[in-house]
Amino acid sequence: MSRPTSTRLTLAGLVTSALAFALMQTLLIPALPVLQRELGTTQQWITWTVTVYLLTGSVATPIFGRLGDQYGKVRMTVISLTVFLVGSLMALVSWDVASLVVARGVQGVGAAVFPLAYAIIRDEFPERDWSVAMGIVSATLGVGGGIGIVAAGVIVDNVSWRWLFALSALIGLVALILVWRFIPESPVRSPSRVDVPGAVLLSGGLIALLVGLTEGEPLGWGSPAIVGLFAAAAVLLAAWGVVESRTAQPMVDLRMLARRPVLFTNLTALMSGFALYATWVLLPTFFQLPSNLPEGLRPLADYGFGTSVTVAGLWMLPTSCAIIVAGPVGGLLGRRFGARLPLTAGMVLLALGSMGIALWHGSPLPVAGSFLVAGLGIGLSFAAMPRLIVGAVAPTETAVATGMNNVIRTVGGVIGAQVAAVLVAANHVAGTQVPGERGFQIAFWVSVAGALVGAVTAFLITARTPRAALVQ
Repeated sequence: MSRPTSTRLTLAGLVTSALAFALMQTLLIPALPVLQRELGTTQQWITWTVTVYLLTGSVATPIFGRLGDQYGKVRMTVISLTVFLVGSLMALVSWDVASLVVARGVQGVGAAVFPLAYAIIRDEFPERDWSVAMGIVSATLGVGGGIGIVAAGVIVDNVSWRWLFALSALIGLVALILVWRFIPESPVRSPSRVDVPGAVLLSGGLIALLVGLTEGEPLGWGSPAIVGLFAAAAVLLAAWGVVESRTAQPMVDLRMLARRPVLFTNLTALMSGFALYATWVLLPTFFQLPSNLPEGLRPLADYGFGTSVTVAGLWMLPTSCAIIVAGPVGGLLGRRFGARLPLTAGMVLLALGSMGIALWHGSPLPVAGSFLVAGLGIGLSFAAMPRLIVGAVAPTETAVATGMNNVIRTVGGVIGAQVAAVLVAANHVAGTQVPGERGFQIAFWVSVAGALVGAVTAFLITARTPRAALVQ
């Protein structure tokens, strides 16, 4: 098999793997009211079908990344996709909300495909093609999210919600076959033992942090449970840092995370997740208001466009198209000018897009156009981050380093979503529970501020770490 054919098939397998996970990040969200009604459960329990997917994905990402560096990236990708496929089939036949939550937790292990994909690209592709290939894989995060919202509306409006999981199972199976059949295993390994204490402490700390962030609003930020979770997260993550600094063969080398390119790229990832989700999670609701309000309350909400779930997704679909274009373009710009340029430019575009929504949201077209600009920024920035990380670490650290970058971006997204939800909840129409326009505006401006902070941290990234630093 010729090299060009091999790399094309490799990229096809990696993109399909990434798409399977990215779709399921948003595919379930429009179906939550239907699921709650048909499974006869509460709002809090049905929300856990989304939360648990995020939790297990965040925990699995650095663990599978390290295992991939040690035992083979393709092997761990196959295992991750197999677990994802099993979770999809479990969800397809789930009989109550508890079984669905368990199935979604199993599905979340599929998040590990992203750092493993970046590591495989580093091993299998010529260095000049790293930026473009990573940009294409990174673009699936935004593309899958946008397509997921549209596809979910169509499926839920016309057939059973179970077809959502049939779709994810099909894509997962195709990805599994492509990876197993066409991607060769890399000889690049990091010979060491599994750092069990480090894995346990990091997992516990991330779980406590993310549960606290996702449950803070419904339980109350000052409640004993939430304060206890944040305290536990701080203790566990501090203990993890101590253990990793004293372990001969740590799961995550903290010296690697402290390198300037890695540190500032991770800070930018945190702010990109924050800025993106502070806007993204609100737009479907903004498009659908005020039609989903009781008749007597609609005059109180003089904003929103009264669309259906499907139409709201269609208005947001151009953003996914922008991400598809911007991902590879960001890779090409990174190849020519260095990855710092598209990362900084992407964060500026994300800020401009959010600013446009905050200023001009009287009709759907300017909102969709502004979010398209934000989508260009998302594509550029998401494409640049893995290339910056890969260029700053040794080959045996690639998967775990990019995995930590994904986790940090996820944490930023959770914080951004929660901040946006709190701002909207705190600015409702007097005497009612109707969300007021001011809350949405403030949230959009907070997104602008987060993106601008990210642009500054991106600009502070040095171009490249000297090779000597990578072999110390």
